[in-house]
Amino acid sequence: MAFSQEALETLFLKARTANGFLPNPVEDSLLIKAYEIACMGPTSMNTQPARFIFLRTPEQKERLMPALLPGNVDKTRLAPVTVIVASDSRFYEHLQTTWHVPDAAKMFENNEALAASTATRNSTLTGGYFIMACRALGLDCGPMSGFDPAKVNHEFFPDGRFQVNFLLNLGYADRSKEFPRNPRLSFEQACQLL
Repeated sequence: MAFSQEALETLFLKARTANGFLPNPVEDSLLIKAYEIACMGPTSMNTQPARFIFLRTPEQKERLMPALLPGNVDKTRLAPVTVIVASDSRFYEHLQTTWHVPDAAKMFENNEALAASTATRNSTLTGGYFIMACRALGLDCGPMSGFDPAKVNHEFFPDGRFQVNFLLNLGYADRSKEFPRNPRLSFEQACQLL
């Protein structure tokens, strides 16, 4: 069944990156629901390596500020929630539960490169699913890669198991802070039919 035009507009066509936020709070139940939707999206071998750390207080967000590029500081302070979307480097420890092959973890346990690339690739996928779930639930999203990953990892993940992938501000957008929509590449520029 195809989505309605309204759903496509909500998820993609009229959705915008939020660069400013209204002071309206985001309920924890909405964050839980967004995760429960997003985690149903496919990942290779159902690896599910994405981890979400929700920063909801000014004190928690202040820990993040030294890692941000200057252009991301104010909007992060104003966002009701900032999410650290991370990868679990030992995601394979859960495969006995999440995958139907009992000894699937063995292919990752002694292959750090395969484990790292699988974790990054699939946590990125799930982070994208999470954005779509948030939009579907009425939240606005501001994904960011303008930060120092080493500083975020040092502050939030000192044991090294998790690694930040990207940051995501969530809330209800202040439309007066939107930039004009930038152009997208055409099908001919970005795609090949072979």
